[in-house]
Amino acid sequence: MCSATTTSATIVYPDSDGMPMADNTKQFREIMTIQGNLDGLFRERSDVFVAGDLLWYPVEGRPDIRRPPDAMVVFGRPKGDRGSYRQWVEAGIAPQVVFEVLSPGNSLSEMAAKLEFYDIYGVEEYYLYDPDNDDLSGWQRIDDRLKVIADLDGWTSLRLGIRFAHEPDRIRMYLPDGRPFLSFVELQRKMEAEQQRAEQERQRAELQYQRAERLAARLRELGLDPDAPEDSR
Repeated sequence: MCSATTTSATIVYPDSDGMPMADNTKQFREIMTIQGNLDGLFRERSDVFVAGDLLWYPVEGRPDIRRPPDAMVVFGRPKGDRGSYRQWVEAGIAPQVVFEVLSPGNSLSEMAAKLEFYDIYGVEEYYLYDPDNDDLSGWQRIDDRLKVIADLDGWTSLRLGIRFAHEPDRIRMYLPDGRPFLSFVELQRKMEAEQQRAEQERQRAELQYQRAERLAARLRELGLDPDAPEDSR
């Protein structure tokens, strides 16, 4: 009994698998875009945990059974920093939605193993994006198995509420309010453009005020009160 307890206590669940998050800049950018937009989508939900490249351990006592999804969403778990996602510590709740971004270094057997892992351990929706070929595949859990989604064009995630669309320039994902997923650079450009528009509106308002003040001053020079009602002038 004492020996078993000692053995259990010495089990280590590493926070890193020693592998890089991404193989190239394109894959890294897409991972960050997906994770960042999902995190922003659920920013007001204290019971939704969103992570990227975090090792998921589904089985207690088996540190060899693990995967680091490029992005994952867990409903029913609080936000907060974690070194890994150990499911037995998280009320037994598995990530419901997982995203993977393909890199040239991923083999078919590796991707098949990932699909099998997510199928076995309870993922409800799994999306695989290939940025080099701009190709997106998806699976949803039906009758306790992950089954391929035949057509993702116009598909809306049951869990996330986001919509996928095939567009002339690329495959896009849209937030429930219709706004597209944007990268950090795109968000910066949009924010700067909005700030520029706001500054232009401020300058126009200031010019209008100055014109009105000049006109009021001229009326006073003519003996008219610009603030008096029309019928009393």
